[in-house]
Amino acid sequence: MTSATQDLKPVLFVLTSHSVKGETGEYTGFYLGEVTHPLAVLDAAGIPVEFASIAGGEPPVDGLDLNDAVNARYWNSEGFRHAIRNTSRLSDVDPKDYSAIFFAGGHGAMWDFPTSPAVNSVARDIYEAGGVVAAVCHGPAALVNITLSSGAHLVAGKNVAAFTDDEERAVKLDKTVPFLLASTLSARGAHHHPAADWAAKIVVDGRLVTGQNPQSATGVGEALRDLLTA
Repeated sequence: MTSATQDLKPVLFVLTSHSVKGETGEYTGFYLGEVTHPLAVLDAAGIPVEFASIAGGEPPVDGLDLNDAVNARYWNSEGFRHAIRNTSRLSDVDPKDYSAIFFAGGHGAMWDFPTSPAVNSVARDIYEAGGVVAAVCHGPAALVNITLSSGAHLVAGKNVAAFTDDEERAVKLDKTVPFLLASTLSARGAHHHPAADWAAKIVVDGRLVTGQNPQSATGVGEALRDLLTA
């Protein structure tokens, strides 16, 4: 732990609790690599992390690719598994305890992040206290309904990245998700910056950090680390 991180409040990682893709009956949840890859960056920097989910307890996991060395390292760690099995309910956390909030993706986020009052209140309080808000892939679904104390959308006028409409069509879920994420962020006044499908894209606008897809997860972690240790 460095002098830049020794007094830093934890980063709150928020995971979806939603496990079904719409009416398809197909399983979903949080995408493991979008948790482990940013976590690895923060762990290496000595930045503490805590976990919450919309419903609390053990959230559903998707993208369980154990050929990914970072995934395998954490999935085989009893400490990580214990933390994931025992997430706090987001509505129970105190925003004052955290330096930043990070919304991991996975298709489940499209259903419960935008409709959660706690997403709105906790993220707004952290942001307005000078903290960082970060999200990757479908994690920016959390951002579509977050409003500031002024009533303005958090993303209004902000530069962002998120899972693109083209990527949603490529995975053939554009008719399954409740809305198209990139289009909806743009409708909220955000300036969405797409890269090519599956190319890493990270956008930092002040204390807002967003990434386009799983390939962007490490970069979002790095940008979050750099803001917190600046």
